[in-house]
Amino acid sequence: MREIVTERLVLRLMEAGDVRAFAAYRSHPDVARYQSWDAGFSREDGERLVAAQSDAELGEPGRWIQVAAVDRVSGALCGDCAVHVETSPPRTAEVGVTFAPETQGRGLASEALAAVVTRLFEEHDMHRVHAEADDRNVAVHRLLERLGFRCEARLVEADFFKGDWCTMRTYAVLRREWSRSGPD
Repeated sequence: MREIVTERLVLRLMEAGDVRAFAAYRSHPDVARYQSWDAGFSREDGERLVAAQSDAELGEPGRWIQVAAVDRVSGALCGDCAVHVETSPPRTAEVGVTFAPETQGRGLASEALAAVVTRLFEEHDMHRVHAEADDRNVAVHRLLERLGFRCEARLVEADFFKGDWCTMRTYAVLRREWSRSGPD
């Protein structure tokens, strides 16, 4: 994957040197709360994930990749964006975002996700990008809406997740909408 450079971040595939920080924030209970993994995410889990995507390319259909968001000045891993380009329907991608607690609230997640979505539309010809979010995860709702995603659905108690029935929201933005409302 060719790096994406933003005002404060460098976005690239997750690397072996990122695993320690990656596992640290993924194992934080507040970070894992609304995610598919639990707070027991280990360095070994991180190593397996990094190894499994060593040859991955952004825009490649069929598998999830983690795009590291690295501070341009310090080189520290701040968080990551998850990207899954679907095989069907075509030109459709799902995205997600996870940032370390100490980096949250500074707009870094918005900056990173906006850059990834822009790359998906402009260089990988996506038609639609969507995201799923737990109804209780208000911070992610705000982030997606700030970027121009619209809430397309609210599915009441549609997912049995971590021992509870959860309400899920689906957000999406089309390429033609992104060029009008997305970041420059």
